[in-house]
Amino acid sequence: MIEEVLVLRWVHILAMVYWLGGEWGVFQSSYNVTNPALSLDERRRHMETAYRIDILARTGIILLLPLGLHMGNLYGLQPFGGGYLTAMWLFVAGWLGLCWGAFFARETDTGIRLTKADEAIRYLLIPAIFITGISSLLGHGPFEASEGMRWYAAKLTLYGFTLCIGLGLRWIMRRWTTRFRALALGPDPAQEAALAREIGYGRMMAYVYWITIAGICFLGTVKPF
Repeated sequence: MIEEVLVLRWVHILAMVYWLGGEWGVFQSSYNVTNPALSLDERRRHMETAYRIDILARTGIILLLPLGLHMGNLYGLQPFGGGYLTAMWLFVAGWLGLCWGAFFARETDTGIRLTKADEAIRYLLIPAIFITGISSLLGHGPFEASEGMRWYAAKLTLYGFTLCIGLGLRWIMRRWTTRFRALALGPDPAQEAALAREIGYGRMMAYVYWITIAGICFLGTVKPF
């Protein structure tokens, strides 16, 4: 019999790989998306490539939450199992549907609205993750954080931090849609300047993103404390 936790661990690894690799792909594509020396059509093609890569990264980061909590319950690190896990997976299924709906409707007003709804979910999740993670690290629960087990709550807290960075990066990509609509009407130095400024911020955030993701991987693998 294949153990449930081993299957979850396998999917967890895949989600992490797609998350980290996808973000690198979007990062590289962004150089051509924001390059004013290229034609607008060429830049749009690179933007389309970035969107297609990014959807896998978005899927990975969303799946990591239920996978981590599910395995945490099986390992006895968090007490919410049974109906809580079922409700969580149903919620995540709806969240993924929203995320993919925004992807399929990209470059439209509907896609922008769906993306904003996706972002709104994160506005609710991030405080909840920080509160439960930090509370557990302080010894107040709900997650196990005794000697040798604090890595789990620390990992969850860092995951919440990556959601914050991801929000910023998602905002930048959402702005591409409206800025390229303006550029389609003709050369616009203000829009080009805004693209360059925003992608500059995005690249700085991306470096912090990768360092944090590496830290999450370290905690989950080495379990140092």
